[in-house]
Amino acid sequence: MSLSLYIPRESSPDEPRVAGSVDSVKKLKSLGFDVVVEAGAGARARMPDQEFEKAGARIGSAADAGSADVILKVRRPTAEEIAGYRSGAIVIAIMDPYGNEEAIAGMAQAGLTAFAMELMPRITRAQSMDVLSSQANLAGYQAVIDASHEYDRALPMMMTAAGTVPAAKVFVMGAGVAGLQAIATARRLGAMVSATDVRPAAKEQVASLGAKFIAVEDDEFKAAETAGGYAKEMSKEYQVKQAALVAEHIAKQDIVITTALIPGRPAPRLVSRAMLDAMKPGSVVVDLAVERGGNVEGAEAGQVVELGGVKVVGHLNVPGRIAASASLLYAKNLVTFLETMVSKETKALALNMDDELVKATALTHGGAVVHPAFGGANGGDK
Repeated sequence: MSLSLYIPRESSPDEPRVAGSVDSVKKLKSLGFDVVVEAGAGARARMPDQEFEKAGARIGSAADAGSADVILKVRRPTAEEIAGYRSGAIVIAIMDPYGNEEAIAGMAQAGLTAFAMELMPRITRAQSMDVLSSQANLAGYQAVIDASHEYDRALPMMMTAAGTVPAAKVFVMGAGVAGLQAIATARRLGAMVSATDVRPAAKEQVASLGAKFIAVEDDEFKAAETAGGYAKEMSKEYQVKQAALVAEHIAKQDIVITTALIPGRPAPRLVSRAMLDAMKPGSVVVDLAVERGGNVEGAEAGQVVELGGVKVVGHLNVPGRIAASASLLYAKNLVTFLETMVSKETKALALNMDDELVKATALTHGGAVVHPAFGGANGGDK
Protein backbone atom coordinates (compact mmCIF):
# COMPACT_ATOMS: atom_id res chain seq x y z
CA MET A 1 0.00 0.00 0.00
CA SER A 2 1.43 3.36 -1.02
CA LEU A 3 2.19 6.15 1.42
CA SER A 4 -0.05 9.20 1.62
CA LEU A 5 1.52 12.68 1.68
CA TYR A 6 -0.37 15.91 2.27
CA ILE A 7 0.62 19.52 1.44
CA PRO A 8 -1.78 22.03 3.05
CA ARG A 9 -2.59 25.64 2.34
CA GLU A 10 -0.77 27.61 5.06
CA SER A 11 -3.26 28.85 7.65
CA SER A 12 -1.35 32.05 8.52
CA PRO A 13 -2.46 35.03 6.40
CA ASP A 14 1.18 36.23 6.58
CA GLU A 15 2.53 33.08 4.89
CA PRO A 16 2.19 33.01 1.08
CA ARG A 17 4.76 30.22 0.59
CA VAL A 18 3.81 26.59 -0.03
CA ALA A 19 5.68 23.40 0.92
CA GLY A 20 5.46 21.86 -2.55
CA SER A 21 6.23 22.56 -6.18
CA VAL A 22 5.58 20.87 -9.52
CA ASP A 23 9.08 19.36 -9.43
CA SER A 24 8.80 18.22 -5.81
CA VAL A 25 5.44 16.53 -6.47
CA LYS A 26 6.96 14.62 -9.40
CA LYS A 27 9.86 13.54 -7.18
CA LEU A 28 7.52 12.52 -4.34
CA LYS A 29 5.49 10.42 -6.78
CA SER A 30 8.68 8.66 -7.90
CA LEU A 31 9.44 7.87 -4.24
CA GLY A 32 6.09 6.08 -3.99
CA PHE A 33 3.89 8.72 -2.37
CA ASP A 34 0.26 9.45 -3.18
CA VAL A 35 0.36 13.25 -3.03
CA VAL A 36 -2.65 15.34 -1.99
CA VAL A 37 -2.40 19.13 -2.22
CA GLU A 38 -5.04 21.22 -0.49
CA ALA A 39 -7.04 23.38 -2.92
CA GLY A 40 -5.44 26.81 -3.25
CA ALA A 41 -2.26 25.83 -1.38
CA GLY A 42 0.02 27.36 -3.99
CA ALA A 43 -2.18 30.24 -5.14
CA ARG A 44 -0.09 32.96 -3.47
CA ALA A 45 3.15 31.42 -4.76
CA ARG A 46 2.06 31.34 -8.42
CA MET A 47 1.36 27.60 -8.35
CA PRO A 48 -2.25 26.97 -9.39
CA ASP A 49 -4.03 23.71 -8.53
CA GLN A 50 -3.99 22.51 -12.12
CA GLU A 51 -0.17 22.61 -12.21
CA PHE A 52 -0.02 20.29 -9.17
CA GLU A 53 -2.62 18.05 -10.82
CA LYS A 54 -0.57 17.82 -14.01
CA ALA A 55 2.42 16.75 -11.90
CA GLY A 56 0.37 13.86 -10.49
CA ALA A 57 -1.11 15.26 -7.27
CA ARG A 58 -4.74 15.05 -6.24
CA ILE A 59 -6.36 18.32 -5.15
CA GLY A 60 -8.03 17.79 -1.79
CA SER A 61 -9.28 19.52 1.33
CA ALA A 62 -8.17 19.98 4.94
CA ALA A 63 -9.91 16.70 5.82
CA ASP A 64 -7.26 14.81 3.81
CA ALA A 65 -4.68 15.65 6.49
CA GLY A 66 -6.30 13.05 8.75
CA SER A 67 -5.21 10.09 6.63
CA ALA A 68 -1.74 11.36 5.67
CA ASP A 69 1.43 9.46 6.64
CA VAL A 70 3.55 12.56 5.95
CA ILE A 71 2.59 16.24 6.09
CA LEU A 72 4.85 18.89 4.56
CA LYS A 73 4.34 22.47 5.77
CA VAL A 74 6.07 25.82 5.73
CA ARG A 75 5.19 26.81 9.31
CA ARG A 76 4.64 24.79 12.47
CA PRO A 77 1.06 23.44 12.56
CA THR A 78 -1.43 25.18 14.83
CA ALA A 79 -3.23 23.29 17.62
CA GLU A 80 -6.32 23.22 15.39
CA GLU A 81 -4.35 21.69 12.51
CA ILE A 82 -2.68 19.14 14.82
CA ALA A 83 -6.12 17.99 15.99
CA GLY A 84 -6.80 16.89 12.40
CA TYR A 85 -3.61 14.79 12.04
CA ARG A 86 -3.41 11.11 12.85
CA SER A 87 -1.10 9.81 15.57
CA GLY A 88 2.13 8.49 14.06
CA ALA A 89 2.19 10.95 11.15
CA ILE A 90 5.48 12.63 10.19
CA VAL A 91 5.29 16.44 10.04
CA ILE A 92 8.15 18.40 8.50
CA ALA A 93 8.16 22.22 8.67
CA ILE A 94 10.02 25.33 9.81
CA MET A 95 9.02 24.81 13.44
CA ASP A 96 10.39 27.97 15.14
CA PRO A 97 10.95 25.85 18.26
CA TYR A 98 12.86 28.29 20.50
CA GLY A 99 10.47 29.74 23.06
CA ASN A 100 7.61 27.59 21.76
CA GLU A 101 8.13 24.53 23.99
CA GLU A 102 4.40 24.31 24.72
CA ALA A 103 3.57 23.94 21.03
CA ILE A 104 6.25 21.25 20.67
CA ALA A 105 4.81 19.37 23.65
CA GLY A 106 1.43 19.54 21.90
CA MET A 107 2.86 17.77 18.86
CA ALA A 108 4.38 15.09 21.11
CA GLN A 109 1.04 14.55 22.88
CA ALA A 110 -0.65 14.13 19.49
CA GLY A 111 1.79 11.32 18.68
CA LEU A 112 3.44 13.17 15.79
CA THR A 113 7.00 12.68 14.62
CA ALA A 114 7.91 16.33 14.04
CA PHE A 115 11.03 17.62 12.28
CA ALA A 116 12.32 21.22 12.37
CA MET A 117 13.97 22.03 9.04
CA GLU A 118 15.87 25.01 10.50
CA LEU A 119 17.82 22.68 12.82
CA MET A 120 19.41 20.89 9.85
CA PRO A 121 23.14 20.48 10.58
CA ARG A 122 25.50 22.48 8.39
CA ILE A 123 27.37 19.51 6.93
CA THR A 124 28.15 18.63 3.33
CA ARG A 125 25.55 15.87 3.16
CA ALA A 126 22.78 18.24 4.22
CA GLN A 127 23.60 21.24 2.01
CA SER A 128 20.66 20.64 -0.33
CA MET A 129 18.34 20.42 2.71
CA ASP A 130 19.55 23.63 4.39
CA VAL A 131 16.38 25.69 4.56
CA LEU A 132 18.07 28.52 6.49
CA SER A 133 20.46 29.00 3.59
CA SER A 134 17.87 28.71 0.81
CA GLN A 135 15.49 31.18 2.45
CA ALA A 136 18.17 33.55 3.81
CA ASN A 137 19.69 33.77 0.34
CA LEU A 138 16.41 35.14 -1.00
CA ALA A 139 15.93 37.39 2.04
CA GLY A 140 19.32 38.99 1.37
CA TYR A 141 18.36 39.64 -2.24
CA GLN A 142 14.93 41.02 -1.31
CA ALA A 143 16.41 43.28 1.39
CA VAL A 144 18.32 45.18 -1.31
CA ILE A 145 15.22 45.38 -3.53
CA ASP A 146 13.17 46.69 -0.59
CA ALA A 147 15.90 49.21 0.28
CA SER A 148 16.10 50.48 -3.29
CA HIS A 149 12.29 50.83 -3.33
CA GLU A 150 12.40 53.09 -0.25
CA TYR A 151 15.54 54.99 -1.35
CA ASP A 152 14.50 57.89 -3.57
CA ARG A 153 17.68 57.96 -5.64
CA ALA A 154 19.41 55.71 -8.18
CA LEU A 155 21.85 53.09 -6.84
CA PRO A 156 24.51 53.04 -9.61
CA MET A 157 26.69 55.97 -10.59
CA MET A 158 25.28 57.56 -13.74
CA MET A 159 27.27 60.02 -15.82
CA THR A 160 25.00 62.11 -18.01
CA ALA A 161 25.20 65.35 -19.97
CA ALA A 162 23.11 66.91 -17.20
CA GLY A 163 25.56 65.86 -14.50
CA THR A 164 26.68 62.83 -12.50
CA VAL A 165 24.53 60.81 -10.12
CA PRO A 166 26.84 59.39 -7.41
CA ALA A 167 26.70 55.68 -6.54
CA ALA A 168 24.77 54.83 -3.39
CA LYS A 169 26.85 53.62 -0.44
CA VAL A 170 25.49 50.35 0.96
CA PHE A 171 26.71 48.81 4.23
CA VAL A 172 25.77 45.19 5.04
CA MET A 173 26.05 44.09 8.69
CA GLY A 174 26.51 40.34 8.97
CA ALA A 175 28.09 38.37 6.11
CA GLY A 176 26.29 35.06 6.45
CA VAL A 177 24.16 33.68 3.63
CA ALA A 178 21.72 36.63 3.64
CA GLY A 179 24.47 39.20 3.96
CA LEU A 180 26.59 37.78 1.16
CA GLN A 181 23.59 37.74 -1.19
CA ALA A 182 22.76 41.32 -0.18
CA ILE A 183 26.34 42.33 -0.99
CA ALA A 184 26.21 40.58 -4.38
CA THR A 185 22.82 42.11 -5.24
CA ALA A 186 23.83 45.64 -4.23
CA ARG A 187 27.02 45.27 -6.28
CA ARG A 188 25.00 44.11 -9.31
CA LEU A 189 22.86 47.22 -8.97
CA GLY A 190 25.99 49.39 -9.06
CA ALA A 191 26.26 50.50 -5.43
CA MET A 192 29.50 51.02 -3.51
CA VAL A 193 29.34 48.22 -0.93
CA SER A 194 31.03 47.61 2.41
CA ALA A 195 30.28 44.95 5.02
CA THR A 196 31.14 43.78 8.51
CA ASP A 197 30.98 40.49 10.43
CA VAL A 198 32.46 39.08 13.65
CA ARG A 199 33.77 35.97 11.87
CA PRO A 200 37.30 36.23 10.43
CA ALA A 201 36.43 33.90 7.52
CA ALA A 202 33.89 36.47 6.32
CA LYS A 203 36.62 38.98 5.39
CA GLU A 204 37.75 36.91 2.42
CA GLN A 205 34.17 36.20 1.30
CA VAL A 206 33.27 39.88 1.45
CA ALA A 207 36.37 40.85 -0.53
CA SER A 208 35.66 38.16 -3.15
CA LEU A 209 32.34 39.90 -3.90
CA GLY A 210 34.08 43.23 -4.42
CA ALA A 211 33.04 44.85 -1.14
CA LYS A 212 35.18 46.52 1.52
CA PHE A 213 35.45 44.78 4.92
CA ILE A 214 34.97 46.89 8.06
CA ALA A 215 35.89 45.44 11.49
CA VAL A 216 38.10 45.82 14.56
CA GLU A 217 40.55 43.01 13.76
CA ASP A 218 42.01 42.23 17.20
CA ASP A 219 42.84 38.85 18.81
CA GLU A 220 39.24 38.26 19.92
CA PHE A 221 38.05 38.84 16.37
CA LYS A 222 40.56 36.29 15.04
CA ALA A 223 39.13 33.59 17.36
CA ALA A 224 35.46 34.44 16.88
CA GLU A 225 33.88 31.64 14.85
CA THR A 226 32.00 28.77 16.51
CA ALA A 227 32.47 25.17 15.43
CA GLY A 228 29.10 25.17 13.64
CA GLY A 229 30.11 28.07 11.41
CA TYR A 230 27.80 30.50 13.22
CA ALA A 231 28.84 33.78 14.76
CA LYS A 232 29.24 33.74 18.53
CA GLU A 233 28.49 36.59 20.89
CA MET A 234 31.47 38.88 21.41
CA SER A 235 32.71 40.38 24.70
CA LYS A 236 31.32 43.73 25.86
CA GLU A 237 34.77 45.31 25.32
CA TYR A 238 34.87 44.17 21.70
CA GLN A 239 31.29 45.30 21.12
CA VAL A 240 32.17 48.82 22.33
CA LYS A 241 35.19 49.07 19.98
CA GLN A 242 33.28 47.65 17.04
CA ALA A 243 30.28 49.93 17.71
CA ALA A 244 32.54 53.01 17.62
CA LEU A 245 34.03 51.97 14.27
CA VAL A 246 30.62 51.09 12.84
CA ALA A 247 29.00 54.33 14.09
CA GLU A 248 31.62 56.38 12.26
CA HIS A 249 31.11 54.29 9.10
CA ILE A 250 27.29 54.27 9.20
CA ALA A 251 27.13 58.08 9.28
CA LYS A 252 28.49 58.10 5.71
CA GLN A 253 26.14 55.42 4.30
CA ASP A 254 22.97 55.74 2.23
CA ILE A 255 21.62 52.23 2.86
CA VAL A 256 22.33 49.86 5.77
CA ILE A 257 21.14 46.23 5.78
CA THR A 258 21.40 44.25 9.03
CA THR A 259 21.27 40.43 8.99
CA ALA A 260 22.72 39.29 12.35
CA LEU A 261 21.03 36.36 14.10
CA ILE A 262 22.24 33.99 16.82
CA PRO A 263 20.27 30.70 16.86
CA GLY A 264 17.96 30.45 19.86
CA ARG A 265 18.81 33.94 21.13
CA PRO A 266 17.34 37.42 20.62
CA ALA A 267 18.95 39.26 17.70
CA PRO A 268 21.98 41.34 18.76
CA ARG A 269 21.49 45.12 18.74
CA LEU A 270 23.79 46.55 16.07
CA VAL A 271 22.37 49.98 15.22
CA SER A 272 21.45 52.41 18.00
CA ARG A 273 19.15 55.39 17.73
CA ALA A 274 22.24 57.63 17.99
CA MET A 275 23.68 55.92 14.89
CA LEU A 276 20.41 56.51 13.01
CA ASP A 277 20.46 60.17 14.06
CA ALA A 278 23.95 60.51 12.57
CA MET A 279 22.79 59.26 9.15
CA LYS A 280 21.81 61.58 6.32
CA PRO A 281 18.09 62.35 5.87
CA GLY A 282 16.66 60.04 3.20
CA SER A 283 18.90 57.12 4.21
CA VAL A 284 17.36 53.65 4.50
CA VAL A 285 18.00 50.88 7.04
CA VAL A 286 16.61 47.36 6.45
CA ASP A 287 16.42 45.12 9.55
CA LEU A 288 16.26 41.46 8.50
CA ALA A 289 16.28 40.32 12.13
CA VAL A 290 13.15 42.22 13.17
CA GLU A 291 11.23 38.97 13.90
CA ARG A 292 13.81 38.10 16.59
CA GLY A 293 13.71 41.48 18.30
CA GLY A 294 15.67 43.36 15.66
CA ASN A 295 19.23 44.57 15.09
CA VAL A 296 18.07 48.18 14.84
CA GLU A 297 16.79 50.29 17.74
CA GLY A 298 13.34 51.61 16.84
CA ALA A 299 12.63 49.07 14.09
CA GLU A 300 9.02 47.89 14.16
CA ALA A 301 7.99 44.42 13.03
CA GLY A 302 5.90 44.60 9.88
CA GLN A 303 6.35 48.37 9.48
CA VAL A 304 8.39 50.94 7.61
CA VAL A 305 8.98 53.74 10.11
CA GLU A 306 10.76 57.07 9.75
CA LEU A 307 13.14 57.95 12.57
CA GLY A 308 14.83 61.33 12.32
CA GLY A 309 14.58 61.35 8.52
CA VAL A 310 15.85 57.76 8.16
CA LYS A 311 13.47 55.07 6.89
CA VAL A 312 13.75 51.86 8.94
CA VAL A 313 12.29 48.87 7.08
CA GLY A 314 11.05 45.97 9.24
CA HIS A 315 9.15 43.69 6.87
CA LEU A 316 8.17 40.30 8.31
CA ASN A 317 8.75 37.02 6.46
CA VAL A 318 11.02 38.57 3.85
CA PRO A 319 11.47 35.29 1.87
CA GLY A 320 7.66 35.20 1.64
CA ARG A 321 7.80 38.53 -0.22
CA ILE A 322 9.13 36.50 -3.14
CA ALA A 323 7.00 33.46 -2.39
CA ALA A 324 7.23 31.84 -5.83
CA SER A 325 11.03 31.59 -5.71
CA ALA A 326 11.15 30.81 -1.97
CA SER A 327 8.61 27.97 -2.32
CA LEU A 328 10.54 26.31 -5.14
CA LEU A 329 13.73 26.19 -3.06
CA TYR A 330 11.96 25.17 0.15
CA ALA A 331 10.07 22.35 -1.58
CA LYS A 332 13.41 21.01 -2.86
CA ASN A 333 14.88 21.19 0.68
CA LEU A 334 11.92 19.16 1.99
CA VAL A 335 11.87 16.44 -0.65
CA THR A 336 15.65 15.93 -0.40
CA PHE A 337 15.34 15.43 3.36
CA LEU A 338 12.29 13.17 3.12
CA GLU A 339 14.06 11.01 0.53
CA THR A 340 16.55 9.96 3.25
CA MET A 341 13.63 8.41 5.21
CA VAL A 342 12.24 6.27 2.38
CA SER A 343 13.50 2.80 1.49
CA LYS A 344 14.42 2.67 -2.20
CA GLU A 345 13.66 -1.07 -2.34
CA THR A 346 10.26 -1.20 -0.61
CA LYS A 347 9.22 2.46 -1.06
CA ALA A 348 8.16 2.37 2.59
CA LEU A 349 9.12 4.79 5.36
CA ALA A 350 12.38 3.66 6.99
CA LEU A 351 12.97 6.20 9.74
CA ASN A 352 16.34 5.75 11.45
CA MET A 353 16.39 7.75 14.69
CA ASP A 354 20.19 7.32 14.84
CA ASP A 355 20.77 9.09 11.51
CA GLU A 356 22.65 12.37 12.18
CA LEU A 357 20.13 14.39 10.16
CA VAL A 358 17.20 12.88 12.06
CA LYS A 359 18.91 13.35 15.44
CA ALA A 360 19.58 17.01 14.70
CA THR A 361 16.08 17.87 13.47
CA ALA A 362 13.62 15.53 15.27
CA LEU A 363 11.62 17.40 17.90
CA THR A 364 9.02 14.77 18.83
CA HIS A 365 8.64 11.02 18.30
CA GLY A 366 6.69 8.19 19.94
CA GLY A 367 4.64 10.52 22.11
CA ALA A 368 7.63 12.35 23.60
CA VAL A 369 9.82 15.40 22.99
CA VAL A 370 13.13 13.87 21.84
CA HIS A 371 15.32 16.87 21.01
CA PRO A 372 17.75 17.57 23.88
CA ALA A 373 17.54 21.34 23.36
CA PHE A 374 13.82 21.24 24.19
CA GLY A 375 13.80 18.86 27.13
CA GLY A 376 14.09 15.54 25.33
CA ALA A 377 16.77 12.85 25.25
CA ASN A 378 17.25 12.15 21.55
CA GLY A 379 17.51 8.58 20.44
CA GLY A 380 15.24 5.59 20.77
CA ASP A 381 13.75 3.12 18.39
CA LYS A 382 14.71 2.79 14.78
